[in-house]
Amino acid sequence: MLALRSVSRSFGDHQVLHDVSFEVGAGTMTGFVGANGAGKTTAMRIILGVLGADSGTVSWRGSPIDQTTRQRFGYMPEERGLYPKMKVAEQIVYLARLHGLDQPTARRNCADLLEQLELTERADDPVEQLSLGNQQRAQIAAALAFEPELLILDEPFSGLDPLAVETVLSVLRERARTGVPVLFSSHQLEVVERLCDNLVVIAEGRIAAAGARAELQQRQGPPRYELTVDDDAGWIRDMPHTTVVELAGATVQFDVTVAGAEQVVLQEATRRGPVHSFRPIVPTLSEIFREVIR
Repeated sequence: MLALRSVSRSFGDHQVLHDVSFEVGAGTMTGFVGANGAGKTTAMRIILGVLGADSGTVSWRGSPIDQTTRQRFGYMPEERGLYPKMKVAEQIVYLARLHGLDQPTARRNCADLLEQLELTERADDPVEQLSLGNQQRAQIAAALAFEPELLILDEPFSGLDPLAVETVLSVLRERARTGVPVLFSSHQLEVVERLCDNLVVIAEGRIAAAGARAELQQRQGPPRYELTVDDDAGWIRDMPHTTVVELAGATVQFDVTVAGAEQVVLQEATRRGPVHSFRPIVPTLSEIFREVIR
């Protein structure tokens, strides 16, 4: 498990991180989201030792992280870091070898990743001849080629079309299933929502929310429900412990302030006539994000 505890960092008089604490558990996909300049990249660079923290600790499996440990971490920066004139496969094998893999294993891993990421036909092309989306996939392959114990990916879906996003998602999910913790940042909240198990929201250098995605969705405000009946649903305004959020004829969305009030509403609706649908409304990641960074 990766753990940050009370990590702070300033650049001159500007404090970028304020007592940042969160965890990334084994086999989990953790989305790290925040506005531009919120501190995501700075936190990632501190984990990797590119920057030092002014205070606080970063640990891996309960121990402080040294350079030997960091050699086992896979990292994909937001800015592409591959050699543009080097061939794709040659470069991935080279980077895997730098992390200690022997030549046959590095070549085998490279071939497998290029196949999974649908880059096999571009293996002998220089990186600079690839489209931006294919360069992104090559960068991901480079981060994965040496079988890292932890993956840290800064905007891994940037520049990818929807089909390429699905391809990358499949590869990352497979790594997580083997027990590898994955921490990734992204501005594409709909992708984060489909992918992440846990969520960390950072705003102005402070952790605004952190935890399992389902738990965060349940914690955001009072429970909300949607009911659709045969006739006008305006009668729900008179029901106790309910607040109408939106009313459109026979369909109403409402919050409840007391547990079980929704069942009272449903019983009343059933007494009045047919009920076509009744469901809880779970907030989306975008709604959670807007709420916690206010």
